[in-house]
Amino acid sequence: MSRILAIDYGLKRTGLAVTDELQIIASGLTTVASENLLSFLKDYFDKEKVAVILIGEPKQMNGQPSESAPLIEAFITQFKKQFPERELVRVDERFTSKLAFQTMIDSGLKKKQRQNKALIDEISATILLQDYLSAKRF
Repeated sequence: MSRILAIDYGLKRTGLAVTDELQIIASGLTTVASENLLSFLKDYFDKEKVAVILIGEPKQMNGQPSESAPLIEAFITQFKKQFPERELVRVDERFTSKLAFQTMIDSGLKKKQRQNKALIDEISATILLQDYLSAKRF
């Protein structure tokens, strides 16, 4: 089988998470500077089999696109040009950053460690991926 990769795209940094090859466990992969994301993905796709790429779809509480939606749409356009054969799935990302921060608190990370925005982005991507896997199973 192939992996599923989740992308929590941001203006400065992008959190990435990936499944194992059996698509059972979601794990944080890394955080990449958004300007380097496409080249990172090219290298990753050359090394690993990836079946599906998830990308967060930012929405407001009322379901309308959030202010960061145009930024993500621009990235998706670039992604599709560079990787036209890749399956891209949009996933609602509401609350992932808040859940990531709460996960950091619950796991006992100290305040200074919780200020690591790159770690928050990676955990957010992992939550996005885990939610997708859970929904897929049911």
